[in-house]
Amino acid sequence: MQTPTHAAGALLLRLTLGITLFAHGLLKLVIFTPAGTAGYFASLGIPEVFAYLTIFGEVVGGAALMIGVYTRLAAIASLPILIGATWVHAGNGWVFSSEGGGWEFPLMLVVLAITVALLGPGAAAVKRIPGLDLLIPTPLKD
Repeated sequence: MQTPTHAAGALLLRLTLGITLFAHGLLKLVIFTPAGTAGYFASLGIPEVFAYLTIFGEVVGGAALMIGVYTRLAAIASLPILIGATWVHAGNGWVFSSEGGGWEFPLMLVVLAITVALLGPGAAAVKRIPGLDLLIPTPLKD
């Protein structure tokens, strides 16, 4: 049974994930630059193309989550990025304050993305864009 507080709780979780992804994407885009991010990915043995896909996914997916459009799709699409971040930080230890950042924060974001995908958009969400609706599989529509 859902109560009005469920919609508010789902909204807070969605905004938290969206703002976090968007901020990390902007950091890579504006501060580190796409080329710098690609170089960092390459230094880890990750193909550079994944840096550009990550930036795109974080910025666009984060924005989609913040406005609440195709929330389930955006949350699920963020999982490869977040699982990848967890993998990158795995060798640094558990605590995020470890040198190089631990894996507790990226793992928490993985759990948050799964939770948002399960709960849906919550309150104050745009939910759908009419022209795009035909392209989105029915189970992923909010």
